[in-house]
Amino acid sequence: MIKTTNLTKKYGDMYAIRGIDLELEEGDLFGFIGPNGAGKTTTMRIIATLLAPTYGEAYVCENSIYTEPKEIRRLVGYMPDFFGVYDDMTVIEYLEFFAAAYRIQGPARRKRCDEMLEVVDLNFKRDAYANTLSRGQTQRLGLARVLLHDPRVLLLDEPLSGLDPRARIEMRNLLRKLGELGKTIVVSSHILPELADICNKVGIINRGEMGFNSTIEDLLREVRPNTILEIEIANPERHREAGKFLESQSSVSAVAEEKGVFEVTLGDSLEDYSQLSTALVEGGFAFKRFAEKETNLESAFMALTKGSGDKI
Repeated sequence: MIKTTNLTKKYGDMYAIRGIDLELEEGDLFGFIGPNGAGKTTTMRIIATLLAPTYGEAYVCENSIYTEPKEIRRLVGYMPDFFGVYDDMTVIEYLEFFAAAYRIQGPARRKRCDEMLEVVDLNFKRDAYANTLSRGQTQRLGLARVLLHDPRVLLLDEPLSGLDPRARIEMRNLLRKLGELGKTIVVSSHILPELADICNKVGIINRGEMGFNSTIEDLLREVRPNTILEIEIANPERHREAGKFLESQSSVSAVAEEKGVFEVTLGDSLEDYSQLSTALVEGGFAFKRFAEKETNLESAFMALTKGSGDKI
């Protein structure tokens, strides 16, 4: 659906993006993550044929940005971070205006606009003036607008930016729904955790270069190659003994302790830790907690983008 090869954009001697290679299939929900100014918007605008690269190539559904830009624009829905609404238009008038621009005519136009209001759960605001909407409602209206011509690819630039917690949850649920409909979605953000639970793939861009591009599972393995367990022993009088017992196990490579809880690092590539729990029970140790330590995706993102500047 989307493929870029060595995509590069320069302004004088400064690289906005450099050597971006990306390949997405139908139904992929790709989280494009990076600090502000890292090159996310530049990449998305090139794919949407709104900006010409210095060199490199990009395809959307096998159409080249150089030779078939009009076809790409029919296939893509691009929503920028900030977009204007017309003060004197109601929500339904705003959508009908853009539906006409997409050459959706007659009764089909009103029907399509009504359908999109239902999709983004904004039907209750259909007769409100567009400039009176909240930030979250405006984002949903923008999403309804880019869905009018039923694009196969969605490029959404910071759709969660500036939203309150409830609006963020609603927008994430909406993105999941669109992914289930088979659309290929690229959604950018400067915050990794807010996208990690809805994306099947993620790319991390920093200073114009893609430092990571794979699945969420691969990302977790990248930042934490070894499984870490949190184990809390129920009988405190045997706490020290339990620590020595854990250190003696062949599946364990390291044991640390914090506030009475053992952090047990397993050996390389070891993911099945059922034998360790069995060994503890057979050794007479009861435990209150035995669970895999949750990966802190925010810390992972900071580690993978270490040293980034504020803006390109």
